[in-house]
Amino acid sequence: MNKPPDHRTVRHQMPSDRPFDEVLSAAKQGDEWAWEHIYRSISGRLVGYLTVRGAPDPEDQASETLLQVARNISSFDGSEESFRSWVFVIAHRRLIDSRRSAGRRPDTTNLDIDQPVPTGDVEEEALDRIAVAEIAHLLQRLTEDQREVIVLRLLVDLSLEQTADVLGKRIGSIKALQRRAIANLRQHFESMGVSQ
Repeated sequence: MNKPPDHRTVRHQMPSDRPFDEVLSAAKQGDEWAWEHIYRSISGRLVGYLTVRGAPDPEDQASETLLQVARNISSFDGSEESFRSWVFVIAHRRLIDSRRSAGRRPDTTNLDIDQPVPTGDVEEEALDRIAVAEIAHLLQRLTEDQREVIVLRLLVDLSLEQTADVLGKRIGSIKALQRRAIANLRQHFESMGVSQ
């Protein structure tokens, strides 16, 4: 049985300038450095997304999402942007399935923001926790659809097209939801005396 490589070694084997096609191909072959690259590049945003969306155990759900990605990666073919979209489609569907099985709507009022976001950088983790707490507070002012769009667009940094793909909506609907959400947030900030 092979011993897993030391993480310090893996990091040296995993330069960030490797093309996505090479990372994807290596991940499909089961190369550990490629999976670590994928995990590091997406896990923080995935846990943040699931946290803000009210997943009962965001880290567990992120792990389940990444396991599903590992099971299905051989069927994936596309760009890095479409890969990110694909991962968040899986996360979104798993979140909906878990809500259905629990028979309840998400509770975003009592989020456990103190959960660590596994990025590997203490400063980045602290900033991510602050950002998630701020976003969670602001999201309470929006409708469910508006929250989903804002989280995917701002927290996860997906494009309009990717967000539409994740939510199964048209791009025009995503734009309208985003506009309404921003108008709602702008009105909130103006009522607090915050100017542009």
